[in-house]
Amino acid sequence: MGTVAQLDLYKLINDANARGECVVVATVARTRGSTPQQRGAKMLFFENGEVAGTVGGGCIEAEVWAEAREAIRSRHSALHHFSLTAEEASEEGMVCGGTMDIFIDVWAT
Repeated sequence: MGTVAQLDLYKLINDANARGECVVVATVARTRGSTPQQRGAKMLFFENGEVAGTVGGGCIEAEVWAEAREAIRSRHSALHHFSLTAEEASEEGMVCGGTMDIFIDVWAT
């Protein structure tokens, strides 16, 4: 999954909210060390299971996806810390080894 232009992300959010659907916007707030994306990268998670954008890939997006599903259920936004240790990264075949703080923001009508 690749990056999506920021204007397109906000159009997707607006369209989903116009349909009465909740959207979670995951935004990379801070990175330390080697990470797959930098501050400001965004990923959208829709109630129907669709996604757009990227905050990294592989195991980090799986963890963010789990937090996004919980946020859709609870309707609570929160900052989450994710660690990509060198050991975990090598097991996944990645070159990362840093940490990421990702803000999971619920946009609901």
